[in-house]
Amino acid sequence: MKNLNQIQTFYFVGIGGIGMSALARYFKMQGKDVFGYDKTSTDLTDELVAEGIPVTFVDEISEVQKEVISNENVLVVYTPAIPKGNKILNYFFSEEFSILKRAQLLGEVSKNTLCLAVAGTHGKTTTSAILGHLLAECNMPVTAFLGGIAENYNSNFIYKGSEITVVEADEFDRSFLQLRPDIACVTSMDADHLDIYGDANEIENAFRNFAKLVEKEDNVFIKNNLPLDGMTVAVEESADYEAQDVKIENGAYIFNLKTPNGILENLTFHLPGHHNLTNAIMALGMAILAGSPTDRLPKALASFKGVKRRFSYKIKTDKLVLIDDYAHHPTEIDALFQAVDEMYPNDHKQIVFQPHLFSRTRDFAEGFAKSLSQFDEVVLLDIYPAREEPLEGITSEWLLKQVVAENKRLVFKSALPEVMLKSKSRIKLLVGAGDIGAEVNKLTKILKNETEY
Repeated sequence: MKNLNQIQTFYFVGIGGIGMSALARYFKMQGKDVFGYDKTSTDLTDELVAEGIPVTFVDEISEVQKEVISNENVLVVYTPAIPKGNKILNYFFSEEFSILKRAQLLGEVSKNTLCLAVAGTHGKTTTSAILGHLLAECNMPVTAFLGGIAENYNSNFIYKGSEITVVEADEFDRSFLQLRPDIACVTSMDADHLDIYGDANEIENAFRNFAKLVEKEDNVFIKNNLPLDGMTVAVEESADYEAQDVKIENGAYIFNLKTPNGILENLTFHLPGHHNLTNAIMALGMAILAGSPTDRLPKALASFKGVKRRFSYKIKTDKLVLIDDYAHHPTEIDALFQAVDEMYPNDHKQIVFQPHLFSRTRDFAEGFAKSLSQFDEVVLLDIYPAREEPLEGITSEWLLKQVVAENKRLVFKSALPEVMLKSKSRIKLLVGAGDIGAEVNKLTKILKNETEY
């Protein structure tokens, strides 16, 4: 393959994906000609079009621009989420275009930079967003490719220079083994993606192989108690990087950070939950190791606003708190409950959850049932299939039977407004990685103005 600098035209198959769109924005900013295809139009693809990136939503060769078809100087990029029968991608393969997976391209982009890679089955997006923000606020020459929309930038892409890259190291399809990180972290290693790995041991082996990509052991940050070698991170328990004297004031954490080289005092962090506080410590440790001036880090951390759909407050009043979150694994729901229960210990809590993938629902049904049962009121939507076909007997009704909470029900999305309005729970959470995210703004508007229903 040619050097990326020598390639003028890029075509992204699956350009609406959160990781793909960040790369598309990067190359557009580099002055390249960028085009793409995706199955459906979204707010994100609308933004790409507004930024001058043509996107087609019809899977036909005739939809691909002539500037791409007749051009020998083209690189085609695709995501593993694209179905094998995709006509456009199969055309590029049959015509022997230069083609890379997204993870391979990310590896190419970051290989000649100081690469900071954030890995883990949970917490990647929040940690990488915090890290990218810290470096940007400290005027470090960073490019950050994020797996979510950072509130501070309203984007999944941060650009302040090209000497440092922050990337999410995705374990799906073992993509993260394409990277060559100089500094890395592992936030968690829970069983997930069993359709890819088969069992938890294989996932752990993949994370071990990822950690070994980093030359220096002390350049790997790990959550306390993970079976890896590196610099440990924890909240109020002994670790190399430890949050100490943690207090909650006005809905924010106030804490001191112990590091191997001293203590950073009186830090403020606005995202609830010990899992998020752990993510912040990871990001602070990586930022310090990358050379960030420590005197600027407290102000930078305090100004971090969060990531959309990661404990995002949609309504926050005395009468109602509405939170939107991407959680789609039992461990993530546990973390979400810890966060909301710590902030609102005396309030009733309603969770509206859309399971994501039939295989994940089947593999972790016991964990989902236990996690969901912590809430006072459980509302389940049908399983969001994403890339999968239905599995016999695996339904939301089947999962709901395993939930022991007394107040539980299965509803269609169309009934959500009425169900949520009638609920007496002050704290309401919209949770899941499927198309429940598309309902959030509508439900927020309805709940703000009950007279609409």
